[in-house]
Amino acid sequence: QVQLVESGGGLVQAGGSLRLSCAASGNVFSIDIMQWYRQAPGKQREWVATITKHGGAYYADSVKGRFTISRDNTKNTMYLQMNSLKPEDTGVYYCFSRLQPLLTAYWGQGTQVTVSS
Repeated sequence: QVQLVESGGGLVQAGGSLRLSCAASGNVFSIDIMQWYRQAPGKQREWVATITKHGGAYYADSVKGRFTISRDNTKNTMYLQMNSLKPEDTGVYYCFSRLQPLLTAYWGQGTQVTVSS
């Protein structure tokens, strides 16, 4: 099992920045990919970014060039640096991890990001 705890959300004006963190504990050595998702009010949860065990990073088109995903394996923590924030980035941001070998999925509890115009 893995436990995921997000932090770093808050209220920011459009154009501002926030850095989200996702701290993992438990069977962290079995984690291969970690991801960020977000869910806006009244909308489905959507994928934001992925980072692989070896540091490969992938982004949704809507955040490419503005968000940066990173991972510090020594601290068992994943980050999402969010710059040039827009009101449409508002939502609850969730951390996700997948464990080998059964590809078991784990979610964090989410952290609220609100971008005001």
